[in-house]
Amino acid sequence: MSVVIYPGTFDPFTLGHLDIIERASRLFKEVIVAVVKFPSKLTLFSYEERVGMVRETLRDLENVRVEGFEGLIVEFARREGVRIILRGVRLVADFEYEFQMALTNREISEEVETLFLMPNPKYFYISSRLIKEAAFLGASVEKFLPPISWRMLKEKVNESKSRKDRK
Repeated sequence: MSVVIYPGTFDPFTLGHLDIIERASRLFKEVIVAVVKFPSKLTLFSYEERVGMVRETLRDLENVRVEGFEGLIVEFARREGVRIILRGVRLVADFEYEFQMALTNREISEEVETLFLMPNPKYFYISSRLIKEAAFLGASVEKFLPPISWRMLKEKVNESKSRKDRK
């Protein structure tokens, strides 16, 4: 197994994401972190911000590269010549969704397989959505994020507060 793709929205990029990528970088010759350009969900950060956040965090991992993509991940994998999609699975709810997505991807492209990797147990409960919610409600979420993600999230929270104060 030489190359794997780890796709995601990364809104924001968390220590849970970093854990999966660091571990994958020890298992595979190359890890392509694929940032989806137009996710099915609304994002706090723009596509450019998300790509920059991920690139900055991963800049010291020599066998990891960050790419943006549009469309189906299996099509991106095909274009890159990659046969393995890596997905992190935290809890049972994650597994149901990820399993469904993996089966759909297999139907679309039989040559691309999905590999599941569980995060370190200390990251089991971390999700980008919950971190954003907690930050906007005033919680300190710094311990869940790499430094660049924390700075960028803090800026978004402060911008939001400033807009509310002006109203």
